[in-house]
Amino acid sequence: MPESINEILKDFENYLKFYKKNYNYLVQKDELKSNSIYEFNISDEAGTDTVKDEFIQRYAPPKTENTEEDMSKKIAKVPTIEEWQNARNLQQLREAIEGCKKCPLWKTRTNFVFGEGNPKAKLVVIGEAPGADEDEQGKPFVGRAGKLLTEILKAVDFTREEVFICNILKSRPPNNRNPLPEEIEACEPYLFKQLELIKPKLILCVGTFAAQTLLRSKETLGKMRGRFHEYQGIPTMVTFHPAALLRNPNWKRPTWEDVQLLRKEYDRLVK
Repeated sequence: MPESINEILKDFENYLKFYKKNYNYLVQKDELKSNSIYEFNISDEAGTDTVKDEFIQRYAPPKTENTEEDMSKKIAKVPTIEEWQNARNLQQLREAIEGCKKCPLWKTRTNFVFGEGNPKAKLVVIGEAPGADEDEQGKPFVGRAGKLLTEILKAVDFTREEVFICNILKSRPPNNRNPLPEEIEACEPYLFKQLELIKPKLILCVGTFAAQTLLRSKETLGKMRGRFHEYQGIPTMVTFHPAALLRNPNWKRPTWEDVQLLRKEYDRLVK
């Protein structure tokens, strides 16, 4: 018999012994002999079941993760439903998330700023994060910028009581710094849930971070403002943050133009 055939048969013999030893594969010697045109002497003597690493790498099938430890790892990777995700109204959502510790901001905040207003509002106003006054009182937009926002809304016939006002972040960043990506990632699902529960007809984003986060955009505020975008099919207007208007009064005119467009669209959709 050619040498190459002998090598193949030897490999096949070793393969069967390897399976028998490592994968609980039952090999009946007598059956093997009677059902094969070749006769193998599959010995159980010490040393004959040793298979070289090269052979293992060549023939061994991939091991499956079927141990209890492997199964527990798989189960751990399955996403779990958190309590807040099952909230049926804003009050339930507030109670479920107000003690959130998903980002380090919980260590420095005074109050969790959930948001406030009409739970069935047709218009939701979204800012970026609470400031010092908001952190102290636990309410959104209550400082100087908040008072200006109230005036802006009033100028186009909205009251704070009929809209809902909130922020991307629910906790104040130290020294009013810009929100960090990991903070936005941790907190934005709560905002999305708020919008899901409120079901507004329109959204007003004030400031760059609010607009870019909600709309998944990297455009500048200057390019986004002055026209409607969409979030989950909801018309969304972008304009300057009231705090920016306090620093630069020249932006008040374009802001006025934006909220007039907002009011016009609101009247078209609601009335």
